[in-house]
Amino acid sequence: MQINGFDYFLLFSSSFIIVSFLTPLMRKLALKIDFVDKPNLSHKTHIAPVPYLGGVAIIIGISLVSYLGVIVGNIPGANLEIASSLLLPAMLLGLVGLIDDHKGLSPDSRFVAQTIAGIVTAAFLISTDSVGNPTGSTYLDAIVTVLWVIGITNSINFFDNLDGGAAGTLAFATFGLFIIAQSNGQFFIGSLSITTLGAVLGFLLWNKSPARIYMGDAGALYLGIVVSVLALRLDPSVNNKLTSLSIPLLLLAIPILDTSVAVVSRLRRGISPFQGGKDHLSHRLIRLGLSKRKTAYVLWLLSAFYCALGTSTAIYDINATAILMISLCIWIMLFIFFIRRPDF
Repeated sequence: MQINGFDYFLLFSSSFIIVSFLTPLMRKLALKIDFVDKPNLSHKTHIAPVPYLGGVAIIIGISLVSYLGVIVGNIPGANLEIASSLLLPAMLLGLVGLIDDHKGLSPDSRFVAQTIAGIVTAAFLISTDSVGNPTGSTYLDAIVTVLWVIGITNSINFFDNLDGGAAGTLAFATFGLFIIAQSNGQFFIGSLSITTLGAVLGFLLWNKSPARIYMGDAGALYLGIVVSVLALRLDPSVNNKLTSLSIPLLLLAIPILDTSVAVVSRLRRGISPFQGGKDHLSHRLIRLGLSKRKTAYVLWLLSAFYCALGTSTAIYDINATAILMISLCIWIMLFIFFIRRPDF
C-alpha cells in the first residue's frame, strides 16, 4: 500500500488549517492570562511583550493530524506504537518547554529532560532496528542518537530568536525530509514531515516579522525532537555511507551553524554556552544593518540552499563527494564570516 499525492495534500492542508486557526486563539488566551515574553532580559530584541503559546498550537496540530493519519488514514509502515515513540517524547519535552516559558527553568533542568528524551528515543530506534543509517555498532548508534537528539533540539531552541526565523528554516528542512522519504518509499517519515511542514507554515503566518506570537520553548523543543528523530529514521538509500550520514547535517546546516557560532562565541568569552545572548546569526546580521524581515530572508535563503544540496544529493546520488566538500567549505566560510562579526 502506498500514499498518493492527495493523501499527502490532506495531511499538509489539515495541519496547516488547524495550526493557522489555533494560533490566533492561543494568542488571545496568552494575552488574557498574561503568558507573554517580556523584554526584560539583556538578550531580548523585541520592545513590547509578545504572547507565547504558539508552540501549543503547533503541538496540537502535528500530534492530532499524525495520530488521525495513523488511525484513520492507515499510513503504511506506521502504527500507534511507532507514532507514539516519536510524538510522546516530543509532547513531554514540549510540556517541559511550556513550563520553562512560564517559570524559567534552569539550563540543567532542560538538559536533563532532553537527555531523557534522547535515551528513550535511542532505546526504541535501536530495539526496533529503525535507525536510518546504522553504524554497525549498537553502542555507537546509541551514543550518536542521544547526542543528535540533544544537539538538534538545542539548535532549534537556540535558533528561535528571530521573527519567523526558526519556522521558515524548519519549513525547508521538513520539505527536504518529505521529498527524500517519499522518493524512497518511507511513507511514515514522509507523512510526518509533510504534516510538520503544514504546521510550521500555518504558524509562520502569525510569526513572520513583526511577530504577533512566539512558539516559545514549548514549540521549539517539540519541533526539535520531531525533526531530529525524523532525520534519524531517514534512509536516503545512497551508495556512499558518508554521503548518507551527511544528508541530515545538510538539511539542518544553518541551525547547526547558528549553535556553533553562539557556543564558540560564549566559550571564548568565558561564559556558559547555555546563557542567552545577542550572538546568534540573526543578531549579527541585524548589527550589519539588515532589518528583522531581511535577516529572516537571508537565513531562509541559506537554509534553502543547504536543503536543496541535501535533497539533490539524496535523490540523484551524483558527484556526492564533490557536493559535500563544497558544502563543507561554504559552511566553514560562513562560520568564519559570522564569528568575526561583533558578539554583541
